[in-house]
Amino acid sequence: MGCEDLTIVLYEPGRLAQEAMDRPISHHHVGIVVFDSVTFVALNSALDGLALRQRVIANNVANINTPNYLAGRVSFESELASAVRRGTGAAKPTEARSLEPTRLDGNNVNLDAETLLNVDTNLRYQLATQAVDGTFSSLRTAMRTS
Repeated sequence: MGCEDLTIVLYEPGRLAQEAMDRPISHHHVGIVVFDSVTFVALNSALDGLALRQRVIANNVANINTPNYLAGRVSFESELASAVRRGTGAAKPTEARSLEPTRLDGNNVNLDAETLLNVDTNLRYQLATQAVDGTFSSLRTAMRTS
């Protein structure tokens, strides 16, 4: 299989994961499948979840002084682990309001907790993007040697 046989399709965020969830597990392709692999779909799902978490954290910090504001929380890790076990790798992040105790003004945003969560999320995002970059580096190397 030469480079002329390779088709690269760019997906908008979340589309690859949605297509993987819609496709039956028994669906197989002939040839090299990079973008439909469980690993690639799982990394894409993780990046979508982490990006949403970054936006929610930013929104929480922006509303730190808003009365009755409840911090948002994003979860996707357990769903992602289940999806990988199922062989799809596709998981949707979920957003919920925090049930942590509130201050007197009804707000429960904790700047220290949001800062730590932001650092953790950014490190995880960097790790996932490096893994995706490694996939593309391997693909580029394979295309050069074909």
